Amino acid sequence: MHTAHLGLTDILITKRRVSAFSGSDLEVVLRAQGIQHLVLCGIATSGVVLSTLREAADKDYQLTVLSDCCADSDEEVHRVLISKIFPRQAEVLTALEWSAALKQ
Repeated sequence: MHTAHLGLTDILITKRRVSAFSGSDLEVVLRAQGIQHLVLCGIATSGVVLSTLREAADKDYQLTVLSDCCADSDEEVHRVLISKIFPRQAEVLTALEWSAALKQ
């Protein structure tokens, strides 16, 4: 289960596949709330993060990936995704950089 914090109430989304979008009502919830920019992080950079990023990009969401909030069992795969693949479809920032950008 993933919790999307939208407004004053929490909406629970049950993730059933590798991508957070596949088999869930995540897109319906996001569109209903007018959300257009997603910030991604996760344990499996080459799994959940990659799959969700690709599907979200296909759905025309603006994307940010928090590089230091992602991890993968293969450090080289993680490095290549963060440095070469993800920047093609998302802004890649550290959590500190993202936090500082929010304050501006």
